Amino acid sequence: MAEDTRQDKRASFSAITEHNTNGMARTSALASSKSGASKKLVIKNFKDRPKLAENYTEDTWLKLRDAVGAIQNSTSIKYNLEELYQAVENLCSYKVSPTLYKQLRQVCEDHVQAQIKQFREESLDNLSFLKRMNRCWQDHCRQTIMIRSIFLFLDRTYVLQNSLLPSIWDTGLELFRTHIVSDGAVQKRTVDGILEQIELERNGETVDRSLIRSLLGMLSDLQVYKDSFEERFLTETNRLYAAEGQRLTQERDVPEYLHHVAHRLEEENDRIMSYLDQSTQKPLISCVEKQLLGEHITAMLQKGLGTLLDGNRATELALLYQLFSKVKGGLPTLLQFWRDYIKSFGGEIVCTPEKDKDMVQDLLDFKDKMDNVAQSCFTRNEGFINAMKEAFETFINKRPNKPAELIAKYVDSKLRAGNKEATEEELERILDKIMIIFRFIHGKDVFEAFYKKDLAKRLLVGKSASVDAEKSMLSKLKHECGAAFTSKLEGMFKDMELSKDIMIQFKQYIQNQSEPSNIELTVNILTMGYWPSYIPMEVHLPPEMVKLQEVFKLFYLGKHSGRKLQWQPTLGHAVLKAEFKEGKKELQVSLFQTLVLLMFNEGEEFSMEEIRTATGIEEEELRRTLQSLACGKARVLNKNPRGKDVEDGDRFNFNNDFKHKLFRIKINQIQMKETVEEQVSTTERVFQDRQYQIDAAVVRIMKMRKTLSHNLLVSELYNQLKFPVKPGDLKKRIESLIDRDYMERDKETPNQYHYVA
Repeated sequence: MAEDTRQDKRASFSAITEHNTNGMARTSALASSKSGASKKLVIKNFKDRPKLAENYTEDTWLKLRDAVGAIQNSTSIKYNLEELYQAVENLCSYKVSPTLYKQLRQVCEDHVQAQIKQFREESLDNLSFLKRMNRCWQDHCRQTIMIRSIFLFLDRTYVLQNSLLPSIWDTGLELFRTHIVSDGAVQKRTVDGILEQIELERNGETVDRSLIRSLLGMLSDLQVYKDSFEERFLTETNRLYAAEGQRLTQERDVPEYLHHVAHRLEEENDRIMSYLDQSTQKPLISCVEKQLLGEHITAMLQKGLGTLLDGNRATELALLYQLFSKVKGGLPTLLQFWRDYIKSFGGEIVCTPEKDKDMVQDLLDFKDKMDNVAQSCFTRNEGFINAMKEAFETFINKRPNKPAELIAKYVDSKLRAGNKEATEEELERILDKIMIIFRFIHGKDVFEAFYKKDLAKRLLVGKSASVDAEKSMLSKLKHECGAAFTSKLEGMFKDMELSKDIMIQFKQYIQNQSEPSNIELTVNILTMGYWPSYIPMEVHLPPEMVKLQEVFKLFYLGKHSGRKLQWQPTLGHAVLKAEFKEGKKELQVSLFQTLVLLMFNEGEEFSMEEIRTATGIEEEELRRTLQSLACGKARVLNKNPRGKDVEDGDRFNFNNDFKHKLFRIKINQIQMKETVEEQVSTTERVFQDRQYQIDAAVVRIMKMRKTLSHNLLVSELYNQLKFPVKPGDLKKRIESLIDRDYMERDKETPNQYHYVA
């Protein structure tokens, strides 16, 4: 206690005695301060260290050993845990820690060694053995935790300060590992039991997952998981799935097998999540993928890829891609098989003449299907998309010229009037798809020739569905092939526009004539270089038509001197007014049909020979014309004898009983149909144009290089020419140019050419 004496401003302090919990007293002296000086607190040590009571160490250890024994035997502890903790602290304070640590370790070791006996029983089945092992492990862990809580002071002072000594928990693990788990027989039985349980689960049986999880956790904690369990587990897994893969690839079809593999991988991933160590994940999944997928990649693709693609099995294809992407070499092999499938399937479409009628539609459908597979199943993998393009380009050019011709005809069918299949938006989509197929074609000049011929018919016969659609297609072609490709096609449209303006002027000119005609004439002025070439045909026109032609000729040449007009009757058409018993009708007919029908104003019946003499129409063309009038849907003429074909002796008369629900009837569809002669002449014209292009390219190259070897010249030609050509054809053109003195062979080296200026 301190008393404050204000008079002399001095404080006196009595000694304070502190009582410690272990019964020993510690005295602290507080020094009195001098007047006016700062106060100081001085703490001094005991003069003599208090001594432990006699036999204190032995008695305390006996007490602690009893407590440890009670914990190990799961009986009640006689002493208060706090009292035991304090006893350990007291012993540690008096340097008894090394002895205490050794004694504790010995007691624990004796106990663990005694536990091994329960695992020697042979009568135990594997599951009972695992349960006993798990119980022993759980008890050991619980006991070690309790023992450590009593000896915590020892663990946190002496053990912590000695880095070479394992902690009490680590000592417990070490003892269990050394005396129980490292025992060869015990370890083998434990691992055998765990593997047996896992195999049962893989075979579809239910097992105690918490038991397996606990035992594998034990092996992991004891740091023997990898050596004792994982290696054997992976070996067994490898063996199991190798056998399963061999068996199931034979027994099951590919879709079913793929689902099985996916299910197996899901199961193994679930095992990793449930009880296996995370370190096992990579080797385990790798093992399953290798045995169920990697070993059977080629066999699976040979057996099932074609079936999956034919059946458009999107789910299984996506699964196939997903699984193969995990296996080394999976995707490159799939890519190769996918490319081969496209070449094979597409080659069948292109190289089967019987399928020519549907070739383009089949190609478009096939391309859509493959696009869908690449997009939705193969995750838009660029490699697969490029392989598809390469495969399409390969197979579509296996058969030269025909695909290009048929694509042009397909476009014609879509752009022709009367095509009610598609709206403008749908038509635009179809044209876009056609352009994708068109890109793959090497011989684009064949397409151009047939497209130009069909476009001419659509424009001249007035059968184009939509000018906007025509111009849209033209702009697509221009974008794809350049302005040179479409310059003539654009010229055709310009001619049609100019012709409209000329006809407005001609009608005004006619009105100013003294003798107006009762026939309304429309003329299309075509620039010869833009349009397909037509074979001139001299036909016998009625005098009224001839007179009108002369009037137009005077009018046109009066405006454009120096030009020459050549009349082309092939694509001319007219509207005739006809009277039948049923009443008046208007017939939309070709010019040749017009000439034939007008004859029946002069007589009742004519033979084929008489009609040919009167009209001047060429025999094959006349047969087609008469067939369309007497054997088609609208039979305005009767043929004797009846039949589908027109023979030399047939006679024709006007069908006065003709009936039709429409007032205006179109009979001139014949003009839009392509004849065999037309098809052959178009193909020949393309061939001729190609020869000119080869000649021009050879001369151009030789003029620039002056001297060149045959191989280099051929190589340069392949780079410049935009259509497929055989080496033999090139050689013929080179020989032709040598004969015409454009170039010459080297006298010493025949394989060398010189340009002749």
